[in-house]
Amino acid sequence: MSRIDNSTAQIHTHNPKNKIQDSKGYKVFTVFNTIIMIFVALVTLYPFLYLIAQSFTSTQAIIDGYTGLIPKGFNIDTYVYVVTRNPVKVLPKVFPDFQLPEFIVYYLNTIFYTLVGTVLSLFFSAILAYPLSKPSLKVNRFLSPFIIFTMYFGGGLMANYVLMLKLGLKNSMWGFILPMLISTYYVILMRSFFMTIPKDLEEAGEIDGLNKFGVFWYIARPLSTPIIATMTLFYAVMYWNNWFNAKLYLQDKLKWPVAYFLQTIIRGAGSSEPDAQTMTANIKSCAMVLTVLPIICIYPAIQKYYVQGMMLGGVKE
Repeated sequence: MSRIDNSTAQIHTHNPKNKIQDSKGYKVFTVFNTIIMIFVALVTLYPFLYLIAQSFTSTQAIIDGYTGLIPKGFNIDTYVYVVTRNPVKVLPKVFPDFQLPEFIVYYLNTIFYTLVGTVLSLFFSAILAYPLSKPSLKVNRFLSPFIIFTMYFGGGLMANYVLMLKLGLKNSMWGFILPMLISTYYVILMRSFFMTIPKDLEEAGEIDGLNKFGVFWYIARPLSTPIIATMTLFYAVMYWNNWFNAKLYLQDKLKWPVAYFLQTIIRGAGSSEPDAQTMTANIKSCAMVLTVLPIICIYPAIQKYYVQGMMLGGVKE
């Protein structure tokens, strides 16, 4: 039996001195990279902080040229004006005397559009993207080019408007949701992610008795949390910020989303209303804060999935 040389054994023990040291050039690069990223973050964050400060700053201070990041002459008059103006009757046939401010009604409409639209968009985009990720499916030879074609060419605004009229969706909440139901670009992103799912797992599911939809629902869908979270953010932002469909298809003000309501406030900030005239200077910043605040609050919760979804779908072995 051979004897183990102690000097040789010591080579494999952990020694902090054997740690690979960063080169001087890499350390300099790290410092400059950190400084540049901090600068970019501050430049990106500054407009948001400025809008928030301006929305709480008194009108006179803004007229005098105040441009700081801390509110001067703190007031919430603009927020009170936007949120409480023009109470309207909601469900007058059921509750004749029940009223809500316009802003609350529009906010509830936007929540409905965002929740329902996002769920439907995710479902239909996923069941379209999953078959497209299967090269063995012969119909993809014709279906894939057709779907990509719609990404670059469309019928135009007039054709879409006539289509909504023919379908009886004018002045309907579904007329706001359906035109945005499926995004070709998002379908392509989901298809790229589905292509990374190992075939062995899907074949194992089929051996266990699952049909094609069962394989998608019980195997592919749980493995696709990153891309689903990413698409949830994309679709939710799209529905939340959209106002143009409301302008085209919704004549009933009680069906407007909050984005279109705030857009009309910004447009009419210099109108003949006395309250609007005195708040012209900061009413735009208040409207922007009210619009982006929910999305800013949601984004941190799904940020990690957002990064994974954007990266994994584009990596191929």
